[in-house]
Amino acid sequence: MRMAKPKPKKRAGRKATTRRPTNLTVRVDLVERARALKLNLSNVFESALAAAIREREQQAWLAENEQAIDSYNRWAEQHGLFSDDYRQF
Repeated sequence: MRMAKPKPKKRAGRKATTRRPTNLTVRVDLVERARALKLNLSNVFESALAAAIREREQQAWLAENEQAIDSYNRWAEQHGLFSDDYRQF
């Protein structure tokens, strides 16, 4: 009986994408400290950049939808929620 080889696990939350070499200007003291701590600068930068992008996208989404959210909240305050009769708390 042959056994299947285990498939390599993918990193959670990371998409397989093509990478491109990019030049950045970074403070020397930060680079030295990061290297002393054996930090992977590319991974740290990608994580920080992804977090900054998520935050800006969330802010943009909230700004775009602020009027609709306010309108719904006013309606819910006036009329209540559909589940009000069924809540047990």
